[in-house]
Amino acid sequence: MHGYGISVRIEQMSRGVFRLNAGSLFLAIQRLERAGLIKGEWKETENSRRAKYYALTEQGQKRLSSETREWGKQVAAIARILEAS
Repeated sequence: MHGYGISVRIEQMSRGVFRLNAGSLFLAIQRLERAGLIKGEWKETENSRRAKYYALTEQGQKRLSSETREWGKQVAAIARILEAS
């Protein structure tokens, strides 16, 4: 997906809760690419424009899985704390 598409998809999936600033997204994409977690490739869009499309690398997929598990643990812990109060 290209940067704009990523931004739109996140907004859709979060039902408008997360609206990404283009500059912030660009910096995050750069960091992920430098870390080898995503790779970018220039392609033509459906509007015949050029855009850089990004995909997770194998390393990125492993990291996503690890971070997702960790996030799940944290959410469960917070839920337990809130239920106790």
